Parts: sequence; structure tokens; C-alpha cells
Amino acid sequence: MCSRGVITSLYLIVMSNAGSSAYVCWLFASCLCCHNAMPTRLNQEAVNDRPVIGILTQIVSDEVMKPFGRTYIPSSYVKFIESGGSRVMPIRLTLKTTEYENIFRNINGLLLIGGAADLETSDFARVAKIFYRLALTANDEGDVFPIWGTCMGMQLLTVLVAGENQLEATPAENVALPLDLTTEAGSSRMFEGFPNNLMKALTQEPLTGNFHRYGVAVKTFQDNERLQSFFSLLSTNVAKNGVHFVSTIEGKTYPFYGVQWHPEVNRFQWQRKQNYPHSAHAVQLSSLLAEFFVNEGRRSLHQFDNPEEEASSLIYNDTPVFAGNFTGYEQLYFF
Repeated sequence: MCSRGVITSLYLIVMSNAGSSAYVCWLFASCLCCHNAMPTRLNQEAVNDRPVIGILTQIVSDEVMKPFGRTYIPSSYVKFIESGGSRVMPIRLTLKTTEYENIFRNINGLLLIGGAADLETSDFARVAKIFYRLALTANDEGDVFPIWGTCMGMQLLTVLVAGENQLEATPAENVALPLDLTTEAGSSRMFEGFPNNLMKALTQEPLTGNFHRYGVAVKTFQDNERLQSFFSLLSTNVAKNGVHFVSTIEGKTYPFYGVQWHPEVNRFQWQRKQNYPHSAHAVQLSSLLAEFFVNEGRRSLHQFDNPEEEASSLIYNDTPVFAGNFTGYEQLYFF
């Protein structure tokens, strides 16, 4: 008998004894003979202790990097996710839509990293849009799937939500900044549970590394109905040209998060010429954010069909390249 048949039989039995359809839906809305859990509201209460977060590879644009591969992932992002208690699956940019749909059913969240790519026409944007649409549908059905965007990854999230590129010049290159927290930050999911002394330090100490030329201006965010209705604005900053820009956002109803700054560099990048924050508070901030996002992924019941497929998909099969002598990164994975 198929899983739907099993669930239906149990539903009828409990209906006759318990008389509560709501109780039945919540108790038996999981598949009894399929390997993957059925997407239901149960996922919101689930705990998955073997999460896998997908990291979308970034397009190689620097000439010095092109001999090594077409796309890459800095190892700092991988370590960031692994430090939160998850494994990592690198996601290539050359697959078919059906293959991305299958990957989506296997992983428990997606990280969109920084870099340089066209936010509307590049393969990076095309693939991100596929996962974004899948995540919207899944979350609407109670099948939790979080997305995190860092720097350009956050910018891409705003393009996907707004339906158009809203970026403008907001230069904040190689500078560490405190955050100008909004009133919404105190009630946010992202900062929930942060120690009071760390929240205070966030507003007073340069804990966030910024390495960007463009961003979303606060005025643009506030004037755009789609962005304002979709995201809560948690923090802002001021660029070198005086423009107030959006620096931290989270979805109001969706588990989508974005930071214009780089929490991964606080613990995993060490180039002396770069203003990477390494103070105790900076390290604590990075650690708590990694754990927060991975814990969001733990709410997803997606999983691979078998252990062999899972093992072959993880980034453990790839070897990082030392790149400290020709890039600002210590290590890069090339694909």
C-alpha cells in the first residue's frame, strides 16, 4: 500500500475514536513508507540533526582565478556553515531545472554568497531564482526551507523579491562598522537570544566587515512596497558617499535572511590588508549567526534518497586550493 493509503487508513481509525480531524492532521501527516518526509506544517516543529546546506557556487570573474575553474566557493563560507553544525553541498551553475528541483528536495537550506555577477542575467541569478521560487512554494505549504544571502547574495534576494534591480552606489569597501539597529531588531528571529552585551557591542564596535560598492538605499527600501512588505529592516549603515544603506534584513513570514556584511570573515579569513573583525565580540557574532541559520535548516525534513547519494554530494569530495598568494582568500574551492 502506498503512503497515502496508510495515512488515509489511520485517519479513518482515529476519526472514529478521537473525533478530532485537526489532531489527526498534525499527528499523522508524515509519510510512513516513503524515504522523504511529506511537506506539512509538522516541519515547523521538526528537528533534523543531520542538516545539509547548499552553497551556490559563484562565477569566476577575476582573470587570475580562471585557470582553476569556472565557478568557486571561498572556504570561509563552507567553514561558517560547518561551524554551525551542518554539512555543505556545493551547487553548480550548469545543471537542468529538474536537477535543481531534486537538489532542493535533498538539502535543508541555501546560502547565496558574495562576489561579482549580474543580478538579473547571470547563471548565478538564474539558479538562485529557481531555488527562491521553490522555497516560496515550500514555505507556503509549511515545508520550511531557509535562505541566507551575504553581500551580493543579499542584494540578489532584494532583486528576486522586488522583481527588479534596486541597487545604487553605496561604497563601503574594506571597512568594519558597527550596526545602526532599528526598532525591529529587538523582536527579530535573527538576533533573538543574543546576549545584551553583544547587542550593545553591535551598535558600538566595528564587528561587521563590509566589502561592497553597491547596495540598497534605505529610502529605496522604504519606497518599494514589495521590499517593505516582505522584509523587516533590522539594521542600516552609512556609505562613504553619505548614502544610508540597508545592512541587515529578514523575511517577515519567510525564513529568508540577508546581510550586506560578511559574518564568515570574522573567524575564517586573516589577510592582514583586509579589515576583518577578529575581536571576541566579532567571533561571538559570527558563531551565533552560523548556529542560527543552521538551526533554521534543522526545521527542514528534506533528505537524500540514500546515504551513498548524500556522501557523494557533499563538499568533502572536493579539495580547496590555497589562494592567499593571488586573492584575498586563504582557500577557494573551484568547480
